[in-house]
Amino acid sequence: MTRPEEVWIPLVDEPIGTIVTQIQAAHAEIDSLVDTPQPLLAFKTFAYIRVGPLLGELLLENDIESYNGSDTWIDKLLGNPEFEARVVGEVRAVAQEVARDIPDEGAALGPDEAARQRFREFARRRLDQS
Repeated sequence: MTRPEEVWIPLVDEPIGTIVTQIQAAHAEIDSLVDTPQPLLAFKTFAYIRVGPLLGELLLENDIESYNGSDTWIDKLLGNPEFEARVVGEVRAVAQEVARDIPDEGAALGPDEAARQRFREFARRRLDQS
C-alpha cells in the first residue's frame, strides 16, 4: 500500500489542484467540512475531477481573448464573477457531499447485529444442506 505522502504528490502538482487549494483557502467553511486526512483526500480527488470538466465547459461555451502572454484561459474565466461563483459552488458542493458521507466518530463500521444474525442463519442453512 502506498504511503499518504506518495498519494498527495501527483494531486498538488496539477493546475486544477492550485485552483481548488485557492478556493479552499478563501472559503473557511470548506476546511471545516473536510478537516481530517481521509475526507480531505476524498474532497481533493473529487473536487479536481469535477472542477476540470466545469472549466472545460465554461471554456467551450464562452469566447475568451487569445493568449497574450499574461493571463491564462483559466485566469480569464475565473476573472468573471459568475464563472468564479460556479467553480466555488462546485468545490463547496463536493465538500458538503464528502462531509455528509463521513461516518460519526462512534458509529460502528460494518454490519449491525441484525445483519450478522441473518448471515449466521443463512450459513447454518447452507451448511446443513451440504
